[in-house]
Amino acid sequence: MTIIDNAVYVDGRRTADPEDLEETYFLLRQRQGMAWIGLYRPEPDELRSVAEEFDLSHLAVEDALAGHQRAKLEHYGETLFLVLRPARYLDDVEKVEFGEIHVFAGPDFVVTVRRAESPDLARVRRRMESEPDFLALGPDAVLYAIVDQVVDEYEPVAAGLENDIDEIEDDLFAADPGVSRRIYELSRQVIGFQRATAPLAGILQTLMAGGPDGVPDPELQDHFRDVLDHALRLGERVAAFRALLQNALAVNAALVAQRQNDEMRLLTESSFAQNEQVKRISSWAAILFAPTLIASIYGMNFRLMPELDWFFGYPMALGLMVVMGLILYLAFKHNKWI
Repeated sequence: MTIIDNAVYVDGRRTADPEDLEETYFLLRQRQGMAWIGLYRPEPDELRSVAEEFDLSHLAVEDALAGHQRAKLEHYGETLFLVLRPARYLDDVEKVEFGEIHVFAGPDFVVTVRRAESPDLARVRRRMESEPDFLALGPDAVLYAIVDQVVDEYEPVAAGLENDIDEIEDDLFAADPGVSRRIYELSRQVIGFQRATAPLAGILQTLMAGGPDGVPDPELQDHFRDVLDHALRLGERVAAFRALLQNALAVNAALVAQRQNDEMRLLTESSFAQNEQVKRISSWAAILFAPTLIASIYGMNFRLMPELDWFFGYPMALGLMVVMGLILYLAFKHNKWI
């Protein structure tokens, strides 16, 4: 059922609960009050029926049918078309879910087209019906109540995002490998939240200024001003979230680079130590190679080796081994290989 609630109000009091839209139109003309029609994902025929009865702009109707609109406020003659992007924070998955609500308001009617569970318009209607004198101010009072509810529902979202950012700041210095991805995903949610909240200030200022039918009641202006104050503070808070995440991303990049540098330094130090060991081993191998070479030559025992018959041949061979080894040792020592 797409018609969630449907009533006609006279002097701020609910006087009829029509069973269908045709009865609503009839009672509204008869009683000269205000119709408040709440639709949830309406069929095109239902919305076009409302558009025909209240002379709504076909452009605004097409936007409402298509959905996926940015938050905005537009005037079409005496009719006002408001688009809001409500949001709610999902604790189980730590994500923000965005909805969409379209509001058509004229001199004697308010039509809401909701496409998500948020905001809770039933709560808005109960609140307004409990204050008939305020509801008697007309469609502008309903517009205030809807915007106020959307802004109120932004507060838990901001609190959830703030808690996620605090957790990220803790994870930054814990060398969590998934922190970069989490910062990126959270940044996307904050950007989406900023897109939903940023137009609110302009929307509320326009509502305070009034439209072709005049300036809103002073009491309404005070209420709009109060919501505007909340919206501005919320906007500053969301901007701070985005700046914090940008700083967190920069810090994370610096920490990753520092860890990589530390790893490279350790690797370099390890390679240097290995090179030093190779130098020492190679140096001693070269020192031992010289006597081994001489000994291997003499060990071949050829007959025509003059040194074999020479009295000083054996001492000379030993001395040659010592001298060559000493020369190599001093050379390697000078080059600090050993």
